[in-house]
Amino acid sequence: MEISQALHDRLELLSAKYQAIGQDLISYLDGLLYADVTTYWDYIELDTLLSLQKPKTKYPDEVVFIVYHQITELYFKLALQEFKALGELQRPSKSSFIDRVTRINRYFEALIKSFSIMVDGMDRDEFLKFRMSLLPASGFQSAQYREIEIYSTDFVNLVARDARSSFDVESSIEEMYQQIYWKYGATDLDSGNKTLTLTQFEEKYDKDLIALGEYCKSRNLWQVYLKLSPSEQSDAEVKKVLRMNDLNVNVYWPLAHYKSAVRYLARKDVDVAATGGTNWQQYLPPKFQKRIFYSGLWNEVEIDQWGKGWVEDQIKEILKGV
Repeated sequence: MEISQALHDRLELLSAKYQAIGQDLISYLDGLLYADVTTYWDYIELDTLLSLQKPKTKYPDEVVFIVYHQITELYFKLALQEFKALGELQRPSKSSFIDRVTRINRYFEALIKSFSIMVDGMDRDEFLKFRMSLLPASGFQSAQYREIEIYSTDFVNLVARDARSSFDVESSIEEMYQQIYWKYGATDLDSGNKTLTLTQFEEKYDKDLIALGEYCKSRNLWQVYLKLSPSEQSDAEVKKVLRMNDLNVNVYWPLAHYKSAVRYLARKDVDVAATGGTNWQQYLPPKFQKRIFYSGLWNEVEIDQWGKGWVEDQIKEILKGV
């Protein structure tokens, strides 16, 4: 077989590549010779992936519930990959900032638009039965979502609304973490004590999340934004993608969950408690939490109306049938 110039050039490049790292090209070519070709099912671990749904009950719609939450965590993983890449940039450019934040927004938009799988895609009676086998597990325990929040903004913006004025950007991460907003969403509805859902989460993730908070002091998305030049910070597209991240994480995603909770848990007399005992009625609606990552990018009216319009438009129709 005649070796073409293109093949010769590739071999030269490969030889230089492996020489630079002290490796023998011939050995790697032998490995390529003996290796099997890659198949789709092996590459994405399809058999393993399809074996990861392990329902606790016989109800078919529990599989819908499991699969959608697994999809959610995979999208979170993709978003975190972009947050991490942005945080590592010493001199971010406008284009790299917009491109990567747009990716994050795209992942959240896909999740938010697909939430009808949860809202409308399960039989209500089946859900109310199989959910009891999940106690005390809750979507509240998604550590990746907490990581996304920490990567998005200065830590002080994650402090519970009533305690936020006691801290500033320079405050201790560990002290602020003790007042982080989500702890107040996982208190027992009757006693006010921590739920088992929260204590499980704290035992597993507290140290890692506090450490991430320290790491993100100079690497969160707002701090990356501040590394841009003044003209880039004022750019309309830069501000647009940041505002969309704020809305996606703090308004649209929590309210998609709220819509689902209303669909399955709301009652005219007494609401059904969430599996983790979380106070979803007060915890999920953004108008109560007023959690805003980039307050400097919003005017007073927008901040005052934070999350209200979506509730009025989306929830009232569901409540008619409750």
